[in-house]
Amino acid sequence: MAEAVTQALRFEMTGISKSFGATVALLDVYFKAAAGEVCALVGQNGAGKSTLMSILSGAAQPDSGSMMLEGVAYHPRNPLEARRSGVAMIYQELSLAPDLSVEENIVLGMEPAQYGFVRRGEMRAKAEDALRQLHHSEISPEVPVGRLSVAQQQLVEIARALAIGCGVLVLDEPTSSIARGDVERLFEIIGRLRDQGHAVVYISHFIDEVKEVADRFVVLRDGRNAGGGEARSATRKEIVEMMVGRPLETLYPRTRRNPGEAILDIASGIALHRGEVLGIAGLAGSGRTRLLRRLFGMNRPWKSGFGMVSEDRKGEGLAMDMSVTENMTMPRLGAWISPSKQSAAARRWIQDLNIRCHDDRQEVSGLSGGNQQKVALARLLHCAVDVLLLDEPTRGVDVGSKAQIYELIDRLVVEGKAVLLVSSYFPELIGICDRIAVMHRGKLGLPRPVAEVDEHRLMLEATSGHFD
Repeated sequence: MAEAVTQALRFEMTGISKSFGATVALLDVYFKAAAGEVCALVGQNGAGKSTLMSILSGAAQPDSGSMMLEGVAYHPRNPLEARRSGVAMIYQELSLAPDLSVEENIVLGMEPAQYGFVRRGEMRAKAEDALRQLHHSEISPEVPVGRLSVAQQQLVEIARALAIGCGVLVLDEPTSSIARGDVERLFEIIGRLRDQGHAVVYISHFIDEVKEVADRFVVLRDGRNAGGGEARSATRKEIVEMMVGRPLETLYPRTRRNPGEAILDIASGIALHRGEVLGIAGLAGSGRTRLLRRLFGMNRPWKSGFGMVSEDRKGEGLAMDMSVTENMTMPRLGAWISPSKQSAAARRWIQDLNIRCHDDRQEVSGLSGGNQQKVALARLLHCAVDVLLLDEPTRGVDVGSKAQIYELIDRLVVEGKAVLLVSSYFPELIGICDRIAVMHRGKLGLPRPVAEVDEHRLMLEATSGHFD
């Protein structure tokens, strides 16, 4: 992407503080963005990013601090007032009406009308103009939004912001639900918006994306400013260390391990041992997940002593509308249920795994991705399993929670448990595994000691089936 043009500030937030009861979400935060600039806002889940942007977009009010927009004092009372002032936030969960058409969604809440009747021609013109600005005139204004892909719906959200004349767009984890090809197209659109003079705030925990799309980055940690700089010149290591507040070398803990007896036969000549982490690398579609499901017995009665964390956390890994306690203790419920014992057990796991929640009765859907994953792991520990089958356990999890999950895995194998870990992120496998095997087109290669592999060799075997 082209270098940003230095222009006047679009907005400036100074000394922003916000608390929710005894919890301090933001403390004396400073944040700004200029016209013609993409500024990434990064940090762990719970660092304060969403709260800060909710204040900018009018969805929340600060306890203290001030904001300026285009050099004028700015204090929106709600999101609609913020949009009318020129600030729009596009959330990870899109806020569109699926049964309404594209054009109706684009002007929703701001329909051009006269004498109580919507001026359809003007509505169509506004929608077409907004889509034209995004170079996506192929999207029909008449089609119901529910028929569009997620990536196209995201474009409609951006078009909606442009139609109202917003000069500041906040994109909250915009790539979490779209394919890589759509990500590249989104980045092109962000580049065009910047070239048109918009200020774009890009919220993400994907460091590689931040370096690719942003001009500048700002890091929040524990509700405070923790650093920032030029996105292209900063290394991934520097950004991550700002996010977690410690050297990256400590991200992958490795206590002295003593692998013991073989506890699970995986394939001919391949076994998983107590006290080790065996990694399975491979690309999407290589058969990694099918292997784990077969080992776990997804299509057979559940095996005692085995536990699995699914890559589909929301779809099958957790009961999202149930509480933290219910998710942790359900597998061990007997004929007689003691709510007090359930709650006590859950509170022990909450403390042991440092799960951030209001209390054990909170619905899992209200937790961050990292804390949801820790609840899923706590369920296995509550069941006292000996073998943990983990399928992409840190996908969609912020760096700080990843570090805590890695520490937990290290602790478990030192205690004698066995972990089989599937991951498409090769640095993770190299960082925490003792041996790594690669799957290619449904065939599992022989595991090698982690000291004998690197990212290049893993990728070579994953793409070609050959190690050298």
